[in-house]
Amino acid sequence: MAEPQMTVTIVTPDGNCYTNEHATMFIAKTTNGDIGILPNHIPLIATLEIDEVRVKHDSEEDEIAVNGGFVEFSNNVATIVADSAEQQGDIDVSRAENARSRAEAAIKHAQQEHDADELRRAEVALRRAINRINIGSSRRNK
Repeated sequence: MAEPQMTVTIVTPDGNCYTNEHATMFIAKTTNGDIGILPNHIPLIATLEIDEVRVKHDSEEDEIAVNGGFVEFSNNVATIVADSAEQQGDIDVSRAENARSRAEAAIKHAQQEHDADELRRAEVALRRAINRINIGSSRRNK
């Protein structure tokens, strides 16, 4: 008997970023902690953190950098709506490292100016850059 499967789709404001119709599990970090979803899971909606989404299928695992958003799962279909997302192979690590440097400089500037709004934006930019670096760099280490 075939292993149960589900469809995982990641969409952003720019369109569909990822689809896999043969997933056997996906793992994501929500605001309440990590979740792992298998086919036939009960329906769920959860807010996502800036982190990776891992999709297991056909003895492989895809890693996608997801920058916030939410996931909705029902009837063996997981739809992730993210602010932005990049598949591991599409991440330009040097560009992400430059973004990290810019974010770190913006944090220092915001702290010097005591600008709480700028500080929050820079901290989010730093988390996004680090997420992309971690996922993009792990490709090199496989």
